[in-house]
Amino acid sequence: MLERITPGIDKFYVACGKTDMRMGINGLVNKITTEFKLEPCENSAFLFCGIRKDRIKVLLWDGSGFILMYKRVERGSFKWPRNHTEAKQISVQQLEWLLRGMEIEPVKPIEKITGARFTERNSIVQNLLKS
Repeated sequence: MLERITPGIDKFYVACGKTDMRMGINGLVNKITTEFKLEPCENSAFLFCGIRKDRIKVLLWDGSGFILMYKRVERGSFKWPRNHTEAKQISVQQLEWLLRGMEIEPVKPIEKITGARFTERNSIVQNLLKS
């Protein structure tokens, strides 16, 4: 959805952690430049989320000025990364996941067990049963 609104955007950044959603354009630009050490006037979009994970702000530069978009979901919430205070670059695929309420980090698959490891575990169980 957002990628259709923002053609020409090369990079998407998620501001991990919580952002004071009362901030406007100037406050968010200041956060980008001072905390994240990034240039807000490049072909980038910056996404911010507050304490309530049901709303986000998107800030981008269109060549002549800043655009600030606001989205609030009526049901559900965004799966926002809370463990860091950094700007994490994400792919278009991760952006789509985030806007659909999904995690942006891929889920780890179940580890495959090789025959040797299975035999090793199996022999331990058999030894316990013999005792």
